[in-house]
Amino acid sequence: MQSHSQASIEGKQLAALTLAAIGIVYGDIGTSPLYALKEVFNHGHLPLTPESIYGILSMMFWTLTIVVSLKYVTLILRADNNGEGGLIAMLALASRAVADQPALRKRLLALGIFGTAIFFGDGVITPAISVLSAVEGMEVAAPALERFVVPITLVVLTALFMVQKHGTSGIGKFFGPITALWFLVLALLGIVHIVKNPAVLAAMNPLYGLRFAFEHPGMAFVALGSVILCATGAEALYADMGHFGKKPIRLAWFSLVMPALALNYFGQGAMLLAHPENVTNPFFEMAPHWALYPLVGLATCATVIASQALITAAFSVTKQVIQLGYLPRLRILHTSEKETGQIYIPFVNWVLYGCIVLAVVFFGSSGKLAAAYGITVTLDMFITTVMTFFVIRYAWKLSLPVCLAATGFFLVIDLLFLSANVIKIVDGGWFPLLIGVVMFTLMMTWRDGRHLLSERLRSDAIELRPFLDAVFCSPPLRVEGTAVFLNADAGTTPNALLHNLKHNKVLHQQNLFVTVRSHEVPYISDAERVEVEDLGNNCWQVMLHFGFKNEPDVPEALKLLQPKGVQLDDMQTSYFLSRDIVIPTIGGGMLPWREKLFAGMHRNAAGVADFLNLPTNRVVELGSKVEI
Repeated sequence: MQSHSQASIEGKQLAALTLAAIGIVYGDIGTSPLYALKEVFNHGHLPLTPESIYGILSMMFWTLTIVVSLKYVTLILRADNNGEGGLIAMLALASRAVADQPALRKRLLALGIFGTAIFFGDGVITPAISVLSAVEGMEVAAPALERFVVPITLVVLTALFMVQKHGTSGIGKFFGPITALWFLVLALLGIVHIVKNPAVLAAMNPLYGLRFAFEHPGMAFVALGSVILCATGAEALYADMGHFGKKPIRLAWFSLVMPALALNYFGQGAMLLAHPENVTNPFFEMAPHWALYPLVGLATCATVIASQALITAAFSVTKQVIQLGYLPRLRILHTSEKETGQIYIPFVNWVLYGCIVLAVVFFGSSGKLAAAYGITVTLDMFITTVMTFFVIRYAWKLSLPVCLAATGFFLVIDLLFLSANVIKIVDGGWFPLLIGVVMFTLMMTWRDGRHLLSERLRSDAIELRPFLDAVFCSPPLRVEGTAVFLNADAGTTPNALLHNLKHNKVLHQQNLFVTVRSHEVPYISDAERVEVEDLGNNCWQVMLHFGFKNEPDVPEALKLLQPKGVQLDDMQTSYFLSRDIVIPTIGGGMLPWREKLFAGMHRNAAGVADFLNLPTNRVVELGSKVEI
């Protein structure tokens, strides 16, 4: 039985995690009241009648209930991969579950990678529309300030991306309290107007939404494309599960986030029933005039926090995709000495910034951006539901009727929202889709190119053990120290060893032939990190295993060899790498433009030393040319 002090400590930890989850997990969905209801009426061209207001409020309330509360909070959070969530974790879980069905596994991998690529399109639109919506509140206070909205938005976004290299450890502790205050303000604004017209709460009855859909099917279908905006950010509940755990995320949603969102939407509806002319910006019209500027400031802080969470997620997802072998190595910097998960990827940061600036300048307003928003969100929701089916069917071994019942209902809902957003592609939905398709092309080109390169190297490779046996028949001069040869294909002779023997005509006293393997699990423990095989003559074949969320630190991992009889001295250990130069050839296995693209990506990939945390002063790179 727990003591009172233990229960008190656990209660404090739960409260702290819940507050942190409010700041990180719910920033995106928490800023949706800035634009969601406004866009339903503006984009859908719905008449502002009590019937339509009640119908839309009912649809939004039940979207939050079904999509977020039931699908994500109740079902999807159960599908954890060793405690981790997100589409990459789900993809790994599903692909392992169908490992005995190669054709199905290949299709699932392609679908999951496409969903990951689409995430980057969402990552461009979310900060742009969120910050724009917040700054547009100035127009309500002073219409003459309209021309400053875009410049101020760009200044805010520029400052946000410029501070990324410094990390968020210093200011991250304020995210939870500020976002919690934001939700309390959302609830308060809603309550003020609900009190004036409490009858609006009747829209919680689903019959209002169903009646509106049956009587006006065309308008209701178009409206669905904007109604889903109230659930943007739902994927973050699942993606951030590994950081906070299920309980804090669920507690935050049911105790604060959902009540605040529902109250605010109903408050906006109550105000529109009395003042339909406020539909151009119902969120800020809810506030008294004296509170507009403070509300704009708080809204801007909330949208910056939401954008920060998404930028951090982009860094994390990119790193995971790199370790799974779908993107080339990029320069990754750590912004915290304590938290290994706090990283900064300069290339991703500035490409994301450039695309967001382009979106803000090109679209110019949150209303026009809303037309581009939704397609990527609903695509990811659809893909997550499909993946969930394969997890619960093949990993959890549930019966087919149960699996169809558990995911079929959500799949129908996802398809409704997805088809409603397809009609928005010509109005701007093409923009995030284009980003997603470009990312998907890069990912699949890199994967296919690596496969071709590996096959070509393997076809020319020499088996390691027979080669060493031949070498030690007439051994070369042995020099002090340890040589670590990084080798992509275990059991074959590294090109770096061949070059070293050819040019230097020496061999170190100890030689490690190291192959790094990334696996479709988030983490691999130190106990399972190393496999070693003694090849004789102080030579060892070493296999290092990392999960896609592990830090691939080779020197640190090699220290685990000491209990196995391999003694290493950091000052006398050299790392030998083969830096292959890829030369595209016609008919190499991919279309010519993809071969050239892969060659360019390979040429500009970050060095292995940086990515594997090797001491660069102890690295020797020996190059060779490979045609594909």
